Amino acid sequence: MRIAIVGGGYVGLVTGACLAAHQHDVVIVESDIHKVKQINQGHCPIYEEGLPELLKEHIGIRLKATDKIADAVNVSEATFIAVGTPFDGQNIDLSQIEQAAQDIGEALTHTQSYHLVVVKSTVVPGTTDKTVANIIQSSSGKKLGVDFGLGMNPEFLKEGTAVEDFMKPDRIVIGGNDKAAQKKLEEIYACFPDADKVLVNNTTAEMIKYASNSLLATLISFSNELGNLCTELKGTDIKTVLEGVCLDKRISPILASGERVKPDLTSYLAAGCGFGGSCFPKDVNALRAFANQQGVETAVLDAVVTTNVKQPSQFIALLDDAMPELSNKTITVLGLAFKPGTDDTRESPAISVVQQLIERGAKVKVFDPVVTTLPNEIQLNNVSTCSTLADAVQHSEAVLITTAWEEFKALPQLLSQRESTVLVVDGRRVFKPSEFSEYRGIGLCPQETGPSNGSGKDSEDVSSAA
Repeated sequence: MRIAIVGGGYVGLVTGACLAAHQHDVVIVESDIHKVKQINQGHCPIYEEGLPELLKEHIGIRLKATDKIADAVNVSEATFIAVGTPFDGQNIDLSQIEQAAQDIGEALTHTQSYHLVVVKSTVVPGTTDKTVANIIQSSSGKKLGVDFGLGMNPEFLKEGTAVEDFMKPDRIVIGGNDKAAQKKLEEIYACFPDADKVLVNNTTAEMIKYASNSLLATLISFSNELGNLCTELKGTDIKTVLEGVCLDKRISPILASGERVKPDLTSYLAAGCGFGGSCFPKDVNALRAFANQQGVETAVLDAVVTTNVKQPSQFIALLDDAMPELSNKTITVLGLAFKPGTDDTRESPAISVVQQLIERGAKVKVFDPVVTTLPNEIQLNNVSTCSTLADAVQHSEAVLITTAWEEFKALPQLLSQRESTVLVVDGRRVFKPSEFSEYRGIGLCPQETGPSNGSGKDSEDVSSAA
């Protein structure tokens, strides 16, 4: 099918490249002409595993980019809207959605055949059927359900594994204003015959997206709250506690063969220094605001956000326990991205951690294997970036781990070469306490630096999903 995608960002680019790989002809519409040139040259403008290879394979064949939306819409049978919907503190900002709908509607005035418009951006329930529908009908002069259909198809892409998530979907939510719109959207995804398809109205599709992200965020804050409690309980380690919880067969089922299935969902039951990124903070806050506008209280979601906002301070408290005076101390922060596998620093807990260290008078060195430029929030005199892990830990008195990058596994060996003891504060529980002379970890009582965590041995290494 011929498909236009409005928005060449993270969601739009991944969606476009993956649909092209499944034999669709895709045109990505992007207002940033520099990004258009990058894409058309086969250069990937974002860090995402597998995406550069897809671009090089399909660009100029089944995939191209343009800044002219009318041209893209007019040669397509379906148009996806994949633009940003930032949260302004009270509501999601629909300005990009509204502009895309206006431009698509104007382009449709020149078409005669039925056209499907699909909202892929995350929007609160009712946006597709009300805001988008009204703008397109007004700007095109065409009638919904007759001249064009309107669908809602939320994305479930995790940064770092987005291409794999698209290519091997666990579900495809197909929202539509009527059966004709749903059928057209089903045709696009017919290339995924084994994936579960959920056919719903547009409002339900919008709600599924928010419910999914809010559940995962809740699991993380739940884990962090219990982890903070375990920090105060001698002999208790949140890792062991949650391992015991996840052995419940309702969470990790036991097959008839006796094999236990450990779902990926359990990776969100892990304590850390908080969740970040472009989705969880924004979506949970947007759903809270939307619910409050409907007169519905959101006590659980309110607590999820409160716990997450406080979590970087809980992390710093572990540092304070061993090093109360931070003035003029050299502290290394390992990780700027909100999670491994991406260069996204939006809402990253590391930003708050660095800010608090600077406020306390520390000299901060940061290292991230992918993020080489400091986010605007921490472009400060007392913050310096390092190009290697070795440089980052040299002369530091404490090392704080905020992102579970695989590259950081070399830390024990590097610190073992130091003459002086270096405090390690592990915000992602990447390491065993016994790997360092002085160690503090989220959810681990400071007195417990060895194997006395309730299991009689050090817990296995895990990387938090948050």
